[in-house]
Amino acid sequence: MKRPAPILDLSAPSRRKRALSEEERALWESVAKQVKPLRKRPVVAKAPTVAADPGAHHVPAKPVPVKPAPAKAAPAPRPHLPPLAPIGRRERAKLSRGKQEIDARLDLHGMTQMRAHRVLLAFLQRAHSDGLTFVLVITGKGKVGGPDSERGVLRRHVPEWLSLPEFRSLVVGFEEAHIGHGGEGALYVRVRRARA
Repeated sequence: MKRPAPILDLSAPSRRKRALSEEERALWESVAKQVKPLRKRPVVAKAPTVAADPGAHHVPAKPVPVKPAPAKAAPAPRPHLPPLAPIGRRERAKLSRGKQEIDARLDLHGMTQMRAHRVLLAFLQRAHSDGLTFVLVITGKGKVGGPDSERGVLRRHVPEWLSLPEFRSLVVGFEEAHIGHGGEGALYVRVRRARA
């Protein structure tokens, strides 16, 4: 009995590598330049393998020089942000007595943290560009709830936000407001002057 001839599967195309076009090669090179490796891999030079010849003398192979990795360009220096400064006693006294005008007010009552953060940043950017000096940010004292509820989430987070780099370029300093302006639930914020 004869065996049947094997059937060839012609539906699957052959796996042949195609060459990249110039446009694809340029795109790949630009992407490859921007990628940073997750970990540095040590460069290991492989010694060439030589077939053992029983009649030949053993000559030690010359070490292959390893090229040092190109030096990375130093990262761009971050702009120096001065530390936050407290509002002076005299200025604070003038603000609390009404002798120093508060240029603008922002009330964050009832906002979510995300929305309050966005609104506060936009408000301070506007105040900075308008050349305002002192603004009042009202966070509220927070509701008194059950023992597990957090009290005054914005009251706690706004000072933390004002210390972040994105706000430090806009703010010189801040302090708790006088009781007449909201006390614990508000902050006097001194806005940094825009450079001319």
